[in-house]
Amino acid sequence: MTRTIHFTKMHGAGNDYIYVNTMKEHVGNPEAAAIQWSAPHTGIGSDGLVLIGKSPVPEADFSMRIFNADGSEAMMCGNASRCIGKYLYEKGMTNATEIRLLTLSGVKVLKLHVDEDNKVESVTVDMLEPALENKAQLAVEPDGNHEIEIKVEGGVFKGTFVSMGNPHFVTFVNDVEGMDIAKWGVLMEHHPAFPERCNIEFAQLTGEGVLRTRVWERGSGITMACGTGACATAVAAAVTGRNGRQATIVMDGGTLEIAWSEDDNHVYMSGPAAFAFEGDIALPEEDNRE
Repeated sequence: MTRTIHFTKMHGAGNDYIYVNTMKEHVGNPEAAAIQWSAPHTGIGSDGLVLIGKSPVPEADFSMRIFNADGSEAMMCGNASRCIGKYLYEKGMTNATEIRLLTLSGVKVLKLHVDEDNKVESVTVDMLEPALENKAQLAVEPDGNHEIEIKVEGGVFKGTFVSMGNPHFVTFVNDVEGMDIAKWGVLMEHHPAFPERCNIEFAQLTGEGVLRTRVWERGSGITMACGTGACATAVAAAVTGRNGRQATIVMDGGTLEIAWSEDDNHVYMSGPAAFAFEGDIALPEEDNRE
């Protein structure tokens, strides 16, 4: 007999995922489910699958696991974490407006901004400290301006590596709207400089403190937004002298506000989260076997 589970589709600035409450539902093969359900024509259509669970450690209230559309497991997603905050609060799973969320890149603190109708209007996430070097994620040495040069077939890109737990390469270009993101993104994602593959951000300073950014996400391809990518873009702009420590990041699906604190060196990301729809879907064949 085919078993189904209940899901909720949500998005943060257009970065859309399928959310499943694993305190009620069991997904035995999330890798296969992410691939099957993320398909745009034969599945639900999404950038991936997010599993919400109980935290196994006392330092956090809930846990998050995230699987990209290709089935690979991601360490963290800023947009997904904001959606989880809204999900937990508006579905009555917590009445706290500060939630500690366990991810593969550490415990993230979510601060919910609730309106007079008791709806979560936006969420601020403490994304912790960025890292400009990580030998597991970057196989080359940056120069004195925190930049590296990546050569791919037909192109050369200078940019900044930033780890927000997951790896990012931010390259500043003159015409971000005209960039062939699909062509260059996949080549750079798989470049030997990045042993764990890499998320790629193409950014352009378009006004005072405003950065227009387009994203190629590792394991998902072009996405409408990326929370960790927005943080990485803001950090890269600051360390290379292009901008200060506060930035408005304008992505294809919406705008995120990023503040890199001088007090604790943490990056704080603020932005919206929204419900799209809910439903029930069949589990992959592997999960339906007796």
